[in-house]
Amino acid sequence: MASPDKKSFALRVDPALWTEIERLASAELRSVNAQVEYLLREAVRTRLKKVAKPKPSNDPSS
Repeated sequence: MASPDKKSFALRVDPALWTEIERLASAELRSVNAQVEYLLREAVRTRLKKVAKPKPSNDPSS
């Protein structure tokens, strides 16, 4: 049964991608749902790192 504190939603996924997610989930001993959540968290963490990096300044006075 789903946790009451988690949001549920329908997701349409390409069958080939679904097969790869199932394969990863099995190899990492997770359910497919847990694997999708893990991959989403990993992607968000990576994206946030890219956004948070300060761009080098071209201003020689700083």
